[in-house]
Amino acid sequence: MTGPAVAQPAAEDSYAWLEDVEASKSLDWVKQQNARSEAEIADTPQFKQLESEILSILDSDAKIPAVQKIGPYYYNFWKDKQHERGVWRRTTLAEYRKQVPAWETVLDLDALNKAENTNWVWHGADCRKPDYQRCLIALSRGGADADVTREFDLTSKSFLEDGFYRPEAKGGLGWKDADTVYVYTDFGDGSMTTSGYPRVVKEWKRGTPLADAEVVYEGKPDDMYIAAFHDDTPGYQRDMVSRTLAFYNDELYLRTTDGKLAKVDAPNSANKSIHRQWLTLELREPWTVGGKTHVAGSLLATPLDDFMAGKRDFVELFVPTEHTSLASFTWTRQHLVLNVLDDVKNRLSVLTPSDQGPWQRSEFVGAPDFGTLAVSAVDEDESDAVWLTSTDYLTPSTLSLAEVGKAPEVLKTMPTFFDASRDVIEQHFATSKDGTKVPYFMVRPKDMQRDGSNPTLLYGYGGFEISLTPNYSGAVGKGWLEKGGVYVVANIRGGGEYGPRWHQAALKANRHKAYEDFAAVAQDLVSNGVTSPQHLGAQGGSNGGLLMGNMLTQYPQLFGAIVCQVPLLDMKRYNHLLAGASWMAEYGNPDKPEEWAYIKTFSPYHLFDPAKDYPPTLFMTSTRDDRVHPAHARKMMAKMAAANKDVRYYENVEGGHGGAANNAQAAHMSAMAYSFLWQQLSK
Repeated sequence: MTGPAVAQPAAEDSYAWLEDVEASKSLDWVKQQNARSEAEIADTPQFKQLESEILSILDSDAKIPAVQKIGPYYYNFWKDKQHERGVWRRTTLAEYRKQVPAWETVLDLDALNKAENTNWVWHGADCRKPDYQRCLIALSRGGADADVTREFDLTSKSFLEDGFYRPEAKGGLGWKDADTVYVYTDFGDGSMTTSGYPRVVKEWKRGTPLADAEVVYEGKPDDMYIAAFHDDTPGYQRDMVSRTLAFYNDELYLRTTDGKLAKVDAPNSANKSIHRQWLTLELREPWTVGGKTHVAGSLLATPLDDFMAGKRDFVELFVPTEHTSLASFTWTRQHLVLNVLDDVKNRLSVLTPSDQGPWQRSEFVGAPDFGTLAVSAVDEDESDAVWLTSTDYLTPSTLSLAEVGKAPEVLKTMPTFFDASRDVIEQHFATSKDGTKVPYFMVRPKDMQRDGSNPTLLYGYGGFEISLTPNYSGAVGKGWLEKGGVYVVANIRGGGEYGPRWHQAALKANRHKAYEDFAAVAQDLVSNGVTSPQHLGAQGGSNGGLLMGNMLTQYPQLFGAIVCQVPLLDMKRYNHLLAGASWMAEYGNPDKPEEWAYIKTFSPYHLFDPAKDYPPTLFMTSTRDDRVHPAHARKMMAKMAAANKDVRYYENVEGGHGGAANNAQAAHMSAMAYSFLWQQLSK
């Protein structure tokens, strides 16, 4: 399997040897670090009790089984104590309505792993419309992004020995018709982008070698990801090719029956989607077209055929304000449901399309007036039914089935996993260094004393236009809230809480604003008497791990402990490690001197100063993470340990970027994080 070219680390990087992920020397080092961390954190009765409680939550049979309608059945992938790796199963809607549905097993991953002596992790299934007889199932070894795709028969509930098979690589396989698939994967030298993703997509006929598949489209080496897919909507069947140059920078092409491509000539930064006869564009930058300027964050619609013929007449379905942004939208058979964030609180509405004039707008009947709301279509081809979930930090998730225009029917309610009766949720705003108001949620005991003594955990992410909204977590409840801790989530710039402008405000040279926002929330908590630096901890993963690295190196005086998970830390090398090149639109290109000039100001690996004092820190990552290289955490740990700092490290041998491949591993890592934080902050 080929991959992107890897530049050699600088000679002065004395810990570069830790970039060799599975070298015996590296793994021996990992084992030594793990053993030290286990001895310090996990070797107590309190830890074992918490780990057991979190595992029981993750393994609970009472969790809501999320389902996907595939043909006449409703499918669910489920993990519990009896199904460590998971079971793919199905039921009918009538059964699903019952408190304890009867499930039919379709694929047992634990049994498959035993039979094949492999540690497969489920990556999903693409089932062929309209007969739903065959599926393309993706499986990953140990949870890595790289996976295989195998053809599966839903009638016999078995893999086809002579079916479509895509060897292990980053990429995918998708149906075009019963005997044809689109395949984008590692075809050999030069077929992958510098980000390590597919550069070429081909059309592959059943019964022919993969090597004979015909090229549909070739991207450039410095593109991010090339793919193709087929839309099976009855009456609107079409084929499309997507060329992703970078995050929020892509091109979409319609593919004709003779194989020619016609570009959907909308801005690269716009999120382009097609439903039946409609083209929708979610703008990330202002766009002047047809004599009118549409602001960033708007959602536009126009008939696709008219657009491809050159017309540029749009209906504005959503226009953001200072306080609102579009969280998501979902199509049903006849309607479009908008999910809007209003100061990070969800509001739902319904739009009904019109070929002539304005679309009809109405309220979503029966939408809960609390917490985080999510809406998705049950089957956009057949009905106007949607799944509606609602939750917050203290209220277990509720799943309802709603027909647009009618009151929702509550189907499932997650059980209570911790005692929330003593807590309350509040929203506050901190003032950042440049005067920007930054929202944050705080979950606190009702009788909290503002004497600065409360163990407080501050969580953040702040990147890639991802919003952090209130969600129920049994692990947070057991590991933190039930003990009397305060839990805070910061909605800092770089995220999507206020749409594209909130994200773009912290890109590249402005990255520091995300860190200033997080520091402002920390300072607000202290100034309001909620906590004090010795009782304030911070936690984040991936881009949030980079956030933690910068809190550690730039704001060490604000925190009493930090948990840094699957992080980016060496920002000089990040674009040469695994998928790092795909994030240069977010952070910049460190190989360009003019961009390294600002990137080095938020590269924790380079900001570390052995002469400074730092708060106790725990780094956590996964050997099998093939998205963010584990060397980021490894090298930072080694550098800090060499300077005798208060630091520890834990690396799970499986799990991919999510950190864990099964519930037991997830419970162990959660318990490690919360136990470490409580040990440090409750002193």
